Amino acid sequence: MVSFCSIKQLDAQALIRPDTVLINSDTLQLKGLLWRPFIQGPLPAIIFCHGTYETTETKYNIIEQVSTLGSLYAKNGYTFLGLFRRGNGLSKDQGVNTGDLMATALKEKGQEERNRIQIQQLQDGDLRDMIAALKFLKQRKEVDTNRIAAAGHSFGGSLALLLTEHDRNIKSVIIFGAAGGSWNLSPQLRARLIQAAKNISVPVFIGHAENDYSVTPGYALDSVMKRFNKPHILKIYPPFGNTPSEGHNFLFLSPSMWEADAIEFFRKNLQK
Repeated sequence: MVSFCSIKQLDAQALIRPDTVLINSDTLQLKGLLWRPFIQGPLPAIIFCHGTYETTETKYNIIEQVSTLGSLYAKNGYTFLGLFRRGNGLSKDQGVNTGDLMATALKEKGQEERNRIQIQQLQDGDLRDMIAALKFLKQRKEVDTNRIAAAGHSFGGSLALLLTEHDRNIKSVIIFGAAGGSWNLSPQLRARLIQAAKNISVPVFIGHAENDYSVTPGYALDSVMKRFNKPHILKIYPPFGNTPSEGHNFLFLSPSMWEADAIEFFRKNLQK
């Protein structure tokens, strides 16, 4: 565990460079970044589900976002895998980007069709990509397969919940901004995430900045999990930045706001 590492070892994590790995999903060959701490293993591991943006997005860079988290968790002693799902980041030439599919559906047929595409992708292609990545992670010799957790942001937060529901070997999950931009617009998404919350038995950490697009999904999932006596934490952080977009992306823009909470959560729930 991290508590047995020297300060010198942890400082060295800042020098870690990730390996680029290839992961087969369906007929696609996806790329991911894998951070491996300079600590003798096998170690606890985190698999990360990034959000989704259209390919024309220039404000936020998924590769940079994943790298921010990979470095942070590696310095704290965790193996970290950030898969770039079909059509995203380092896998942009592999399959179609879900963000593009949703944007096209909205433009051509309206919100209801976008909602349909979103829930379809969450339960189909994007989920299969993450299942393939999880299988890959379990085969790594440096990974303690009894101490694997999931994390996700935005669309990827919803996806992390579904991945945790699917694989009962995942020991805990952290989601930031999950469904923040879609909860109020999609009854299908609300119903599916509530179902997942009911089915998951491992600890869940739900985080939002106060100025996220919406914090309603956090409160709604908190209510459901309380009602069914599910172990979980809801944390609404102070506003970050000046816009809902900045609040939604505070995970990457201001890691110092949440790092201690996340590391403590995983430390507690990934103990031997």
